[in-house]
Amino acid sequence: MKILVTGAAGFIGYHTCLSLLKKKNTKIFGVDNINNYYDTKIKLDRIEILKKKKNFYFKKIDITNFKLLKNYLTKKKINYIIHLAAQAGVRHSLKKPRDYIDTNLIGFFNILEISKIINVKHLVFASTSSVYGLNENFPFKENRIADHPIQLYAATKKSNEVMAHSYSYLFKIPITGCRFFTVYGPWGRPDMALFKFTKNIIENKKIDVFNNGNHTRDFTYCDDVAKLLSKILLKIPKKNIRFDKKKPDPSTSLAPFDIINVSSGKQVKLTKFISEIEKNLKRKAKKNFLPLQIGDIPDTLSSKKKINSYFKNFKSTNYKVGINNFIKWYKSYYK
Repeated sequence: MKILVTGAAGFIGYHTCLSLLKKKNTKIFGVDNINNYYDTKIKLDRIEILKKKKNFYFKKIDITNFKLLKNYLTKKKINYIIHLAAQAGVRHSLKKPRDYIDTNLIGFFNILEISKIINVKHLVFASTSSVYGLNENFPFKENRIADHPIQLYAATKKSNEVMAHSYSYLFKIPITGCRFFTVYGPWGRPDMALFKFTKNIIENKKIDVFNNGNHTRDFTYCDDVAKLLSKILLKIPKKNIRFDKKKPDPSTSLAPFDIINVSSGKQVKLTKFISEIEKNLKRKAKKNFLPLQIGDIPDTLSSKKKINSYFKNFKSTNYKVGINNFIKWYKSYYK
């Protein structure tokens, strides 16, 4: 197997590459543009670790560069793609919306076009729980409508799902979209809550607690996500011959297309999450309580019914274990 992982220097990309490298007879080709959305040092350090692994190969490529990307994939004879490169972050989308159009729409279009050209066996791509938007029908299920995103980041990811379906239908490309629910853990992004909370508490600075701490999240540990992506890659979707055009199910299709939630399936209050960080750091946080920020979803909770039907007995990591692992990594990395 020759697998392309886009966004290989990113948080989820790094862990996914590590997981895939455990497979026999597998070569991983990672690409990333190493942009400066956050500190590039952590991205470069992730890549340096991966480069030491047998059967990992890295190339600095921006996915918006169609010609360069196509030539690379054709030359390497890639037959599977896990597409994780994206402009992420809800708050950044309020400040620099064009970044999301360029990377998440044009970049994704390039991935779809190249998938068609190289006749890829399976394209797995990252979507987000944020597509559920105004939906408050918990737990979120893949067969429910997700047409009311409340920020541009989610809108681009929902657009990815629709674009992917059209290519899957037209060109018979097996494609799976994975809706990630608040991924966290070691080597996490510096712009995410766990990282910022830990950093500020250690430095005796205040932490911003939005929605006055009333958020709840379905936190998903990075290693769980990586393992599931490795499994999902091999579960190639097929046409659903029982698809009802009069009552269409948004999560399946007459095309070889699938949508799946990737989550722990457990809801944790933000205040409990912070308390667990305090417990591990053995110090109290100075909290700056703020109202709900525009674009933020107050609560998320995923149904695991579909993913459990695919991969029985898959156990999710408890958030307390995940926080402990992150803080151990953080102290080691920033010692």
